[in-house]
Amino acid sequence: MSKPVVAIVYHSGYGHTKVVAEAVLAGIKESDAVEGALISVDEVDANWEVLDGAAAIIFGAPIYMGNLSAGFQGFAEKSSKRWMELKWKDKLAAGFVNSGSQNGDKLQGLHAMFNLSQQHGMLWVGLGLHPGNNNSKGSVDDLNRLGGFGGAFAQSNVDEGPDMVPPAADRKTAQHLGRRVADAAVRWTKGA
Repeated sequence: MSKPVVAIVYHSGYGHTKVVAEAVLAGIKESDAVEGALISVDEVDANWEVLDGAAAIIFGAPIYMGNLSAGFQGFAEKSSKRWMELKWKDKLAAGFVNSGSQNGDKLQGLHAMFNLSQQHGMLWVGLGLHPGNNNSKGSVDDLNRLGGFGGAFAQSNVDEGPDMVPPAADRKTAQHLGRRVADAAVRWTKGA
């Protein structure tokens, strides 16, 4: 029996969200029981079969002007052929978002990903962490420093490149999400 695949499909306009996607992939690779696949929305047409065969799909996008990037939205619209046939029904889903500011309407973007997953009949996996940096002993270096629950949030200063940001805490939070979804995919596929 082959290992279940946990796929990440993401858009990255300036490279920052790709860094987050790579951190999610690193978390997936912490599990020997799954295979990870990293797919840019720009390469999705050559990778629909990977997504269709995956046990889990993790969505990732930057937030531009208070919403998911147009690149990611284009992917979401293209996925309607899968929706027509319910090809992604009962797959696991999760998501991560990145923006220049601390808030940046990240939750709205994550909700859009959640809604996409629900249209496809998928099962959403949240972050499973308490918020970090929310008390006097907290730090900007805490895991989940931006306080997401439904998925991983990342923040990238707009005047720094992807070699500098997002910060290590956000990358580690994304890595945690990848491992959590990998572990969930193993449990989910064993039950099938």
